[in-house]
Amino acid sequence: MTTSNNNPLHGVTLEQILTALVAHYEWSGLAERIDIRCFKSDPSIKSSLTFLRKTPWAREKVEGLYVKLARSKGW
Repeated sequence: MTTSNNNPLHGVTLEQILTALVAHYEWSGLAERIDIRCFKSDPSIKSSLTFLRKTPWAREKVEGLYVKLARSKGW
């Protein structure tokens, strides 16, 4: 049980992660940090979620950035 308490991704959906990142970095800042076309060309939550669910390496980068942000913000 202590593992889930220390895991910042526990109980957080991919949509919540992406929404928090966009709120903090905006699309342009997110595209600078993670070089993915769906963040650069006509970005939307829906299209990005579709891409991230099909692309494990991209999802790992997004989750990693979220963990970094969560730790810096103390979430």
